[in-house]
Amino acid sequence: MNTLPLLSLAAVLLAGVAGVVGVHHWSAGRAQLHALVERMSQTGPPPELPGRRRRFPGVDRRVRRTRFGRRLERRIRTTGLDITPGEYVLATAALLVLVYAAVAAVFTPFFGVLAALASLWGAESFLGWQQAKRTEAFINQLPELARVLANATQAGLALRTALAMAADELDDPAGAELGLVADRLAVGQSLDDALAELGERLPSRELVVLVTTLVLANRAGGQVVSSLRNLTQTLEERKETRREVTTMLSQIKVTAFAVPLLGFGFLLMINGMSPGALDEMTGSVVGQIATLVAVGLYVLGGLLIRRFSRIQV
Repeated sequence: MNTLPLLSLAAVLLAGVAGVVGVHHWSAGRAQLHALVERMSQTGPPPELPGRRRRFPGVDRRVRRTRFGRRLERRIRTTGLDITPGEYVLATAALLVLVYAAVAAVFTPFFGVLAALASLWGAESFLGWQQAKRTEAFINQLPELARVLANATQAGLALRTALAMAADELDDPAGAELGLVADRLAVGQSLDDALAELGERLPSRELVVLVTTLVLANRAGGQVVSSLRNLTQTLEERKETRREVTTMLSQIKVTAFAVPLLGFGFLLMINGMSPGALDEMTGSVVGQIATLVAVGLYVLGGLLIRRFSRIQV
């Protein structure tokens, strides 16, 4: 009977690993499919992709009607995920139930509630992580984007045409984001507003510099080509600097995740050595308060480590 919690935890971990691997393979296959369609479209009309069937349309409509749903839809759009607000809400609810059941079976129902709250925070952080990941990928493409715009403007093309050409030549996420800018320009939106929306979707100092350069060149004219050439070199240097800083701070980031996990590992070890100890500890108000303080200190330690290791380049 003492091995049942360990077996349950191992089953949950294996299911999580299998889910992560499955999502990774699905994403890679989806990207390869879009790349194949893009290559085929260069020799003829692109074939129509079978769109993913949206699940739970009723729930999605109800979620979109609320203020939270509209804000969530804008947030998901900035991440580039192919998911609806309704699907995200139901997936988060299923995750909370699964985490609560697993942690309550291994530890106690009190820890199950804490784990469910942590999973709710994790689902929100997942969107922020996806947005930051997409922004980082876009930043890495900025030198190439500036180079394409410089070559296009040097060839005599207008800035609007250069942006549309860059949207066709660059891979995602730069290609998709510039495609949205080109669509806004095609329906009559000003260049300043279209680029400002791009800066809001992917906030970064590098993109702000590029957008400011393009807006000023569009308003006052001037040497757009030389400005973009200098900006390309600067972005290349910042890209290398960011890569070096990320490599140096990788160990600190791992420590920030390892510190809270150590606390839960100690709890699991205590429960294994003395079955029922966690039930007695969380059975009183004093024990619950002490547990909340301990969990808060572990979380605070991890956040402080991540905060001190954050370097703006």
